[in-house]
Amino acid sequence: MISYILPTHDRPHRVARSLTAIGELSGDDQSRLGGAEVIIVDNASESPASLPRELPNGLTVQTIRLASNQAAASRNVAARHARGDWLIMLDDDSYPLDTAFVEVLAEAPPNVAAIGADITLPDGRREAGGLPEVFVGCGVAIRRGPFLNVGGYDPAFHYYAEEYDLCAKLLLAGHRIVHDQRFRVRHEKVAAGRDLNVILSRLVRNNGWTAQRYAPDGWRAEQLRETIVRYGHIAHKESAQSGYLQGLRELFATIDRQPRRPMPRDVFDRFTGLAHVRKAFAGSSLLAAGVRVAVVDEGKNAWVVRQALQELSVELVDDEGVADVLVVGTLSPGPMLDAWEQRRRGSHPVVTPWMPFGVPKQCRGGCWPIQVPGN
Repeated sequence: MISYILPTHDRPHRVARSLTAIGELSGDDQSRLGGAEVIIVDNASESPASLPRELPNGLTVQTIRLASNQAAASRNVAARHARGDWLIMLDDDSYPLDTAFVEVLAEAPPNVAAIGADITLPDGRREAGGLPEVFVGCGVAIRRGPFLNVGGYDPAFHYYAEEYDLCAKLLLAGHRIVHDQRFRVRHEKVAAGRDLNVILSRLVRNNGWTAQRYAPDGWRAEQLRETIVRYGHIAHKESAQSGYLQGLRELFATIDRQPRRPMPRDVFDRFTGLAHVRKAFAGSSLLAAGVRVAVVDEGKNAWVVRQALQELSVELVDDEGVADVLVVGTLSPGPMLDAWEQRRRGSHPVVTPWMPFGVPKQCRGGCWPIQVPGN
């Protein structure tokens, strides 16, 4: 069975729209996995939404009202009430575009605990965030058993980067996390009203906590430095320095209280994406020793891309004009694919740094853009 889980807080129109979209999905398709249900978790809204008990496609709707705003951890409450083997985690403004994901869930190997969706935004771009084995929380299917066994989301994170902590726990428990482009989710994300100072405060603190908790002893200091520098640059770009500094203060005040569970090096390489990038680059005939490579469109874990290229003894250059090959410099699946689509018609061959495990069977062997000659 499938359980759709949507937390909400004072956005009745948003959650109603998402329910309408879920109600238009084929109930017959979902019956292949034993049917589906919807669980709405209301995080102490001042004006709770009036929601139906059943959708047009026959899915039941259960609403759980909380006395306080538990943010991402409200998903834990819903998971405990859920009847489904798979939890489709959404936001109150996101929803699947179709039921092609049912096949994805049906064929998932037992060791895959979570499957990230291809999440698109209203402006046509894809959602930022995530890594090869880190999903984005507004569009992911998670097995209920592993989710509950590792404790779900840590309430201390509230929102932002809470997925990294959860994915680290799943990897340490022996599970895999994949992405699949057949699982398509629309995120009706609105930029207006978002407090960038709050966002930067949480991002630097929460990512710092994750590094402190899970990075191996020899890598912890470098991971913390990488986090502080990365979000410092973003804070400067977004004029959110005050929030960034507040997050730093919170990080330094709490870092010694974080539970240390350093990952074995092979698990850490999967968590950062290094293992995935090494595998992809090893299969690329374009990345021979001495080839001039420019890293472009840098983003999340660009340092991993650069390290893997250095291991191949390519020549890294800053000027795209003199490069033989361009390599996309982000491991977040959405921005990575967007960057490739924007550049693939250029004069240079373009290489993406990793390939999802779950590409459709008809695409295995080449339709995901690991390496594409320029046209």
